[in-house]
Amino acid sequence: MFRQALSRSTRALYSSSRTVAQRPALRAPFSPAPSTSLQSALFPSTRWYSDQADSATKKEGEGPTAQVEAQDSSKDDSAPSTVEAELKKKLEAKEKEATEWKDKCLRSVADFRNLQDRTTREMKGARDFAIQKFAKDLVDTVDNIDRALIMGQEKMKAEEGKEENVDLKSFYEGVKMTETNMLSTLTKHGLERFDPEGEKFNPNEHEATFMTPQPDKEDNTVFFVQQKGFKLNGRVLRAAKVGVVKN
Repeated sequence: MFRQALSRSTRALYSSSRTVAQRPALRAPFSPAPSTSLQSALFPSTRWYSDQADSATKKEGEGPTAQVEAQDSSKDDSAPSTVEAELKKKLEAKEKEATEWKDKCLRSVADFRNLQDRTTREMKGARDFAIQKFAKDLVDTVDNIDRALIMGQEKMKAEEGKEENVDLKSFYEGVKMTETNMLSTLTKHGLERFDPEGEKFNPNEHEATFMTPQPDKEDNTVFFVQQKGFKLNGRVLRAAKVGVVKN
């Protein structure tokens, strides 16, 4: 009896569900669709879920993500500082290199200018003293002419009370004129003769051959010139040989 009643009720529910399924669904717009599941109608059930598993899953899922995000944020924070430090190092290296090259350039310019000045001085010295050897040989000739004039002057003084020697006077004047022209030519080329008689003794220009006391003259004074000196463009070519007063 119980089975028959159960089968009848099942059939009735089944037929009613079929009729409901065959009817057109009248739904309101944007309304949720009704549940047509027979199992849900016959055997309604309620499920209970625990939040612990979901929270654990969430925590497990959030853990690596949070770590990655933290690492990414730390990377983002450290990346600009690292790049900035590298750029600063490169900039400092370039500035140091530029300073070194600037120093080298300035040194090269200074060396080149010094070389130019030294070359100019050497060229000027070469021009000024190119005839130094020739001038030394010529000085002896000038000395001989000077000695000839001294001898002629002494000869003329010895014959002052006698009849005038015209030939000797003409010879003396000719030699004197030759010496004057020669000294003038030598002066044009920078060779000058100097007579230090009466001057203070200068070891750079004078050569003392002897020293003697002279009460009427000042000490360390040139009172006798044995050989006159010569200068070539301001440089002493030959020192004058002199006698010096030593009281």
